[in-house]
Amino acid sequence: MKETVIVLDFGGQYNQLIARRVRECNVYCEILPYTVKPEKIREIAPKGIIFTGGPNSVYDPASPHYPPEIFELGIPILGICYGCQLMAYSLGGNVISATDNSVSEYGKAETDYNNDCVIFKSLPGHGVSWMSHRDYIDRVPDGFRVTATTANCPVAAMANDEKKLYGVQFHPEVNHTEGGREMLRSFLFDVCGCKGEWKMDSFIEDTVAQIKAQVGDRGVVLGLSGGVDSSVAAALLSRAVGRQLTCVFVDQGLMRKNEGDFVENTFTKLFDMNFVRINCQEEFLSKLKGVCDPEEKRNIIGTEFYNVFWNKIRDSYGSGFFAQGTIYPDRIESGKGDAAKIKTHHNQVGVPKDIKFEGIIEPLKDLFKDEVRAVGEKLGLPRELVWRQPFPGPGLGVRVIGEITAERVKTLQEADAILRDEMEKCGYAKELSQFFVVLPGVKTVGVMGDARTYDELVAIRAVTTDDFMTADWAKIPYDILGRLSNRIINECEHVNRVVYDITSKPPGTVEWE
Repeated sequence: MKETVIVLDFGGQYNQLIARRVRECNVYCEILPYTVKPEKIREIAPKGIIFTGGPNSVYDPASPHYPPEIFELGIPILGICYGCQLMAYSLGGNVISATDNSVSEYGKAETDYNNDCVIFKSLPGHGVSWMSHRDYIDRVPDGFRVTATTANCPVAAMANDEKKLYGVQFHPEVNHTEGGREMLRSFLFDVCGCKGEWKMDSFIEDTVAQIKAQVGDRGVVLGLSGGVDSSVAAALLSRAVGRQLTCVFVDQGLMRKNEGDFVENTFTKLFDMNFVRINCQEEFLSKLKGVCDPEEKRNIIGTEFYNVFWNKIRDSYGSGFFAQGTIYPDRIESGKGDAAKIKTHHNQVGVPKDIKFEGIIEPLKDLFKDEVRAVGEKLGLPRELVWRQPFPGPGLGVRVIGEITAERVKTLQEADAILRDEMEKCGYAKELSQFFVVLPGVKTVGVMGDARTYDELVAIRAVTTDDFMTADWAKIPYDILGRLSNRIINECEHVNRVVYDITSKPPGTVEWE
């Protein structure tokens, strides 16, 4: 990349959000662990570096640190929260514990800014910032000046303009900080001299060229789940190699109503590729018969999917290249300050040892989810696929609580289809981050047609969130909920009661299992 910014991860919970905010400014950035050597940074030659926050205290010898020589590389640096304290501590300032509760700050804080500082030049002199710290800087290093304060924080920001070193105690990357994005833009463009040339159009053009050069006249096999990531990867590969691409789609019968047909129609009509659909609903249901434990169900579904997929590949397509829809968050370990560790993820599939591909192609491996969606739209994928809500790897298998049967799956599919139909009709779908139906495995007494019933209870779950780390239950109007209940009970067999889940995350999770 012609211009790159490094986000150096010290274990902050918002490290990915910082990177996303930078990329929203059309500046490419990568998250690297704090253990990366200075030589590697020199090799990358970034336009700027951002230190993330973190849960540690900089004066603790066991906490993450970085060699002080980074401040002598001549590269602009912005320290955020722990990163700000680390900058101060490393350069001779003083950081102490906020033993007095009036000094530690969590949440929104009224903040005064010095507009002579380039970071705050476009902001009012006063605003709200988002604080989360139990330590604070009580003396800045030589050559620095204080550029922001709060009632409880004597150094809410500091700057050494000559060396282009800046620190903020608060989090400009979160929405709660007023003008936070403008602060980041000022650092990127006014301090680092970035031009903002990284755009999705150039990404598609460059990636297609790279794939063509790598593949040549050989074949590519992609496991297509119908989710956003694998679908965008399929569209990108199709543009690059056309009929050399084979997409294998395993329909295990645990998708939403008509979703398998939708996926097949999309990729057979819109794209030039070989599309292989494996219908194995009965096979999966037989493996799941009598199983109620959620972890056992997950294991069975995952294992059976793996076996069905690779048996098909082994028989017909075990050559050329293997492709998968890995995206950037799949490759980095969040919150531990060590991006070298790769967490297990459904988008990163282990290839059996007896199948010998020439290499792995991961065209989306450097993109965040919102960037993947942008690529999908530019490639002409249908909006309902590009903006498909998160869907668990085991599918409806974790939304049917208890034993999974064909009848219960059908009931859930019908109820879920009604929920989606009503949300689209009333225009409320765009207000929600995720919504779905759960079959809890509870039967209740009801009265229908003057007769006693004893049938299934259906639960509706809908949440709003910015990042899915936390989520609030959605305040859907009563009249919409009333229509939903009426339709589900009247149109779905074996359902006589509907309830609405009003649990936020935490303490609950978004999914029930």
